[in-house]
Amino acid sequence: MTITAMELPILSISIFCNKKKERKDMYQTLDEIKEEVEKCTKCGLCENRTNTVFADGNPNAKVMFIGEGPGADEDKQGVPFVGKAGKLMNQAFKGLGIDRSKIYIANIVKCRPPGNRTPLKNEADACLDYLRNQVLLVKPEIVVLMGNTALKNILGDQYGITSSRGKWIEKKGIKYMPTFHPAALLRDDTKKIDFWNDLKLVLVECGGKLEKEC
Repeated sequence: MTITAMELPILSISIFCNKKKERKDMYQTLDEIKEEVEKCTKCGLCENRTNTVFADGNPNAKVMFIGEGPGADEDKQGVPFVGKAGKLMNQAFKGLGIDRSKIYIANIVKCRPPGNRTPLKNEADACLDYLRNQVLLVKPEIVVLMGNTALKNILGDQYGITSSRGKWIEKKGIKYMPTFHPAALLRDDTKKIDFWNDLKLVLVECGGKLEKEC
């Protein structure tokens, strides 16, 4: 099932580019963005971070996964989805034949919120330009939005994860697949089958496998 939306998507190229004036936060490479993120002090999350958590995976991937933000393990290692939720996600990837190194993984915020709470609006807003620039450079054809925070910050508050998951939402040439955040599966085993099925839809869209760039 595909939902077609007519409104301008938050990640469209027109958001990145201003014809009258070049945006100060526009970067030509992912390395440039990463360097800027590492010294970022745009919001209070910078005060207690051990490491920024930029991204992981293939910068030329056609499939990008976006989560909420780093947890304790991610903050310690500087890599997204390496804690309990990440291990559960990796198990699903292995079971479905998805090679994690062939996809690109990022989060709404690059620094860990205290106690793993949901990022505040000002915190998400401070980080979104970095994410927009990442998407512009990676150029994914498919974006998997894991959890309500990713869904609402990318596509808008009119969407909810329970009603939107498992349904394709297409905007300006990018296909979005909302699904549950892996951390939600740790709290509720019944969501695992939905997460699995949503990833299977992504695999079907990629021709049945993600061992290589689809």
